[in-house]
Formats: sequence, C-alpha cells, structure tokens
Amino acid sequence: MTAKTKAWPFGTDAKQDDPLTKLRIPVVTTFNPSWCYVAAFLGTNEETGREWDPPWPFSSAERPTDAEAGMLASFIQQHRHYWFNNEGYARQMDRCPLDIDSGWNTTVFIKYGTDDWGYRRVSWTYGPTFVPDPPNFPDRKLGPQSLEQVMDHFYGMHSRYPSKPWADWKATHPEIFGGAA
Repeated sequence: MTAKTKAWPFGTDAKQDDPLTKLRIPVVTTFNPSWCYVAAFLGTNEETGREWDPPWPFSSAERPTDAEAGMLASFIQQHRHYWFNNEGYARQMDRCPLDIDSGWNTTVFIKYGTDDWGYRRVSWTYGPTFVPDPPNFPDRKLGPQSLEQVMDHFYGMHSRYPSKPWADWKATHPEIFGGAA
C-alpha cells in the first residue's frame, strides 16, 4: 500500500514548488491572495520588465536574496511568537505547509529592485496598492527602502509609537537583522 500524499491546499494562490515555500514563505500569484497567510512574497516569472504595465504594482522585479528570505521567514516567526508563543495554534499551523491565520490581515511584500521593497495589507481598498509606491510612480515620495526598513515601517518603527515587540524581536535575532533595532 502506498502512502497518500496530501494535496496542495492552496491551488494556484501560492506556488507549491517555489524554493521559498520550503522556508514557509508563500509565493503568491496575486497582490490579493485568497488565503490568510501571515505574510507572503508576490512572485512572478523572472521577466517582468521595468515599465508600469508590467510589472508594478502586480509583480516583483527580482527575487529575495538569501538574507531577505531569512528576514521574510523571521517576520512570519515573529507573528507566531507574539500571538501564539509558538504553542497551541502555532502547533496547528505546523500541520500545514504555510502559516495561515484566519484572524490576520495578510501582508504581501513586493521587491521592486535591489534594496527597494514595498508591502501592502490585503484589506487595503483605498490609497496606494503598495507602500512605498513603485519606483516609476510619478509622485513617489518614499523609497527606495530595504526589506528591513519596510518591515520597520509596517511595525511603526519610525513613528511616534513604534512596536516594542518588533524591536525586541530584531534585537534577539542579530544573525538575521544585524543587531539593529
């Protein structure tokens, strides 16, 4: 008797055979994925071009480096640690190949180019598709920003009320974030 292989539950919403999937980073095919991933990378085929149509705002121009992939994986781990202390529901998350949290608003990251990233929340219906705007956006006011800077922006690190849990996470993971908080 042969063992049954569990079917990929995400259909075409996330790429099953992408190398980032092994790190539990969903590589999604749309800026508004159907599943409630903790975070995802907007992946497309390699030849996306440099014009508005395509690639931005609906595809990444480049793939994450190994260091950036480590940051994306750590971003997901921080969510698990903060909300579930890597117990209880986090153990249920482990049964699935990607981290799903039905109570979470998926964060989708896009890579415009080298050290030039943006992010969006799936719930956004007004305003820009991604923050910061794409590099060729005529009124771009912010950018380029590294992935770490974009994550800091997400957690309000450069605002009046920065996220202490995010700063603490970065400080305890210097191998990923270089000890910066």
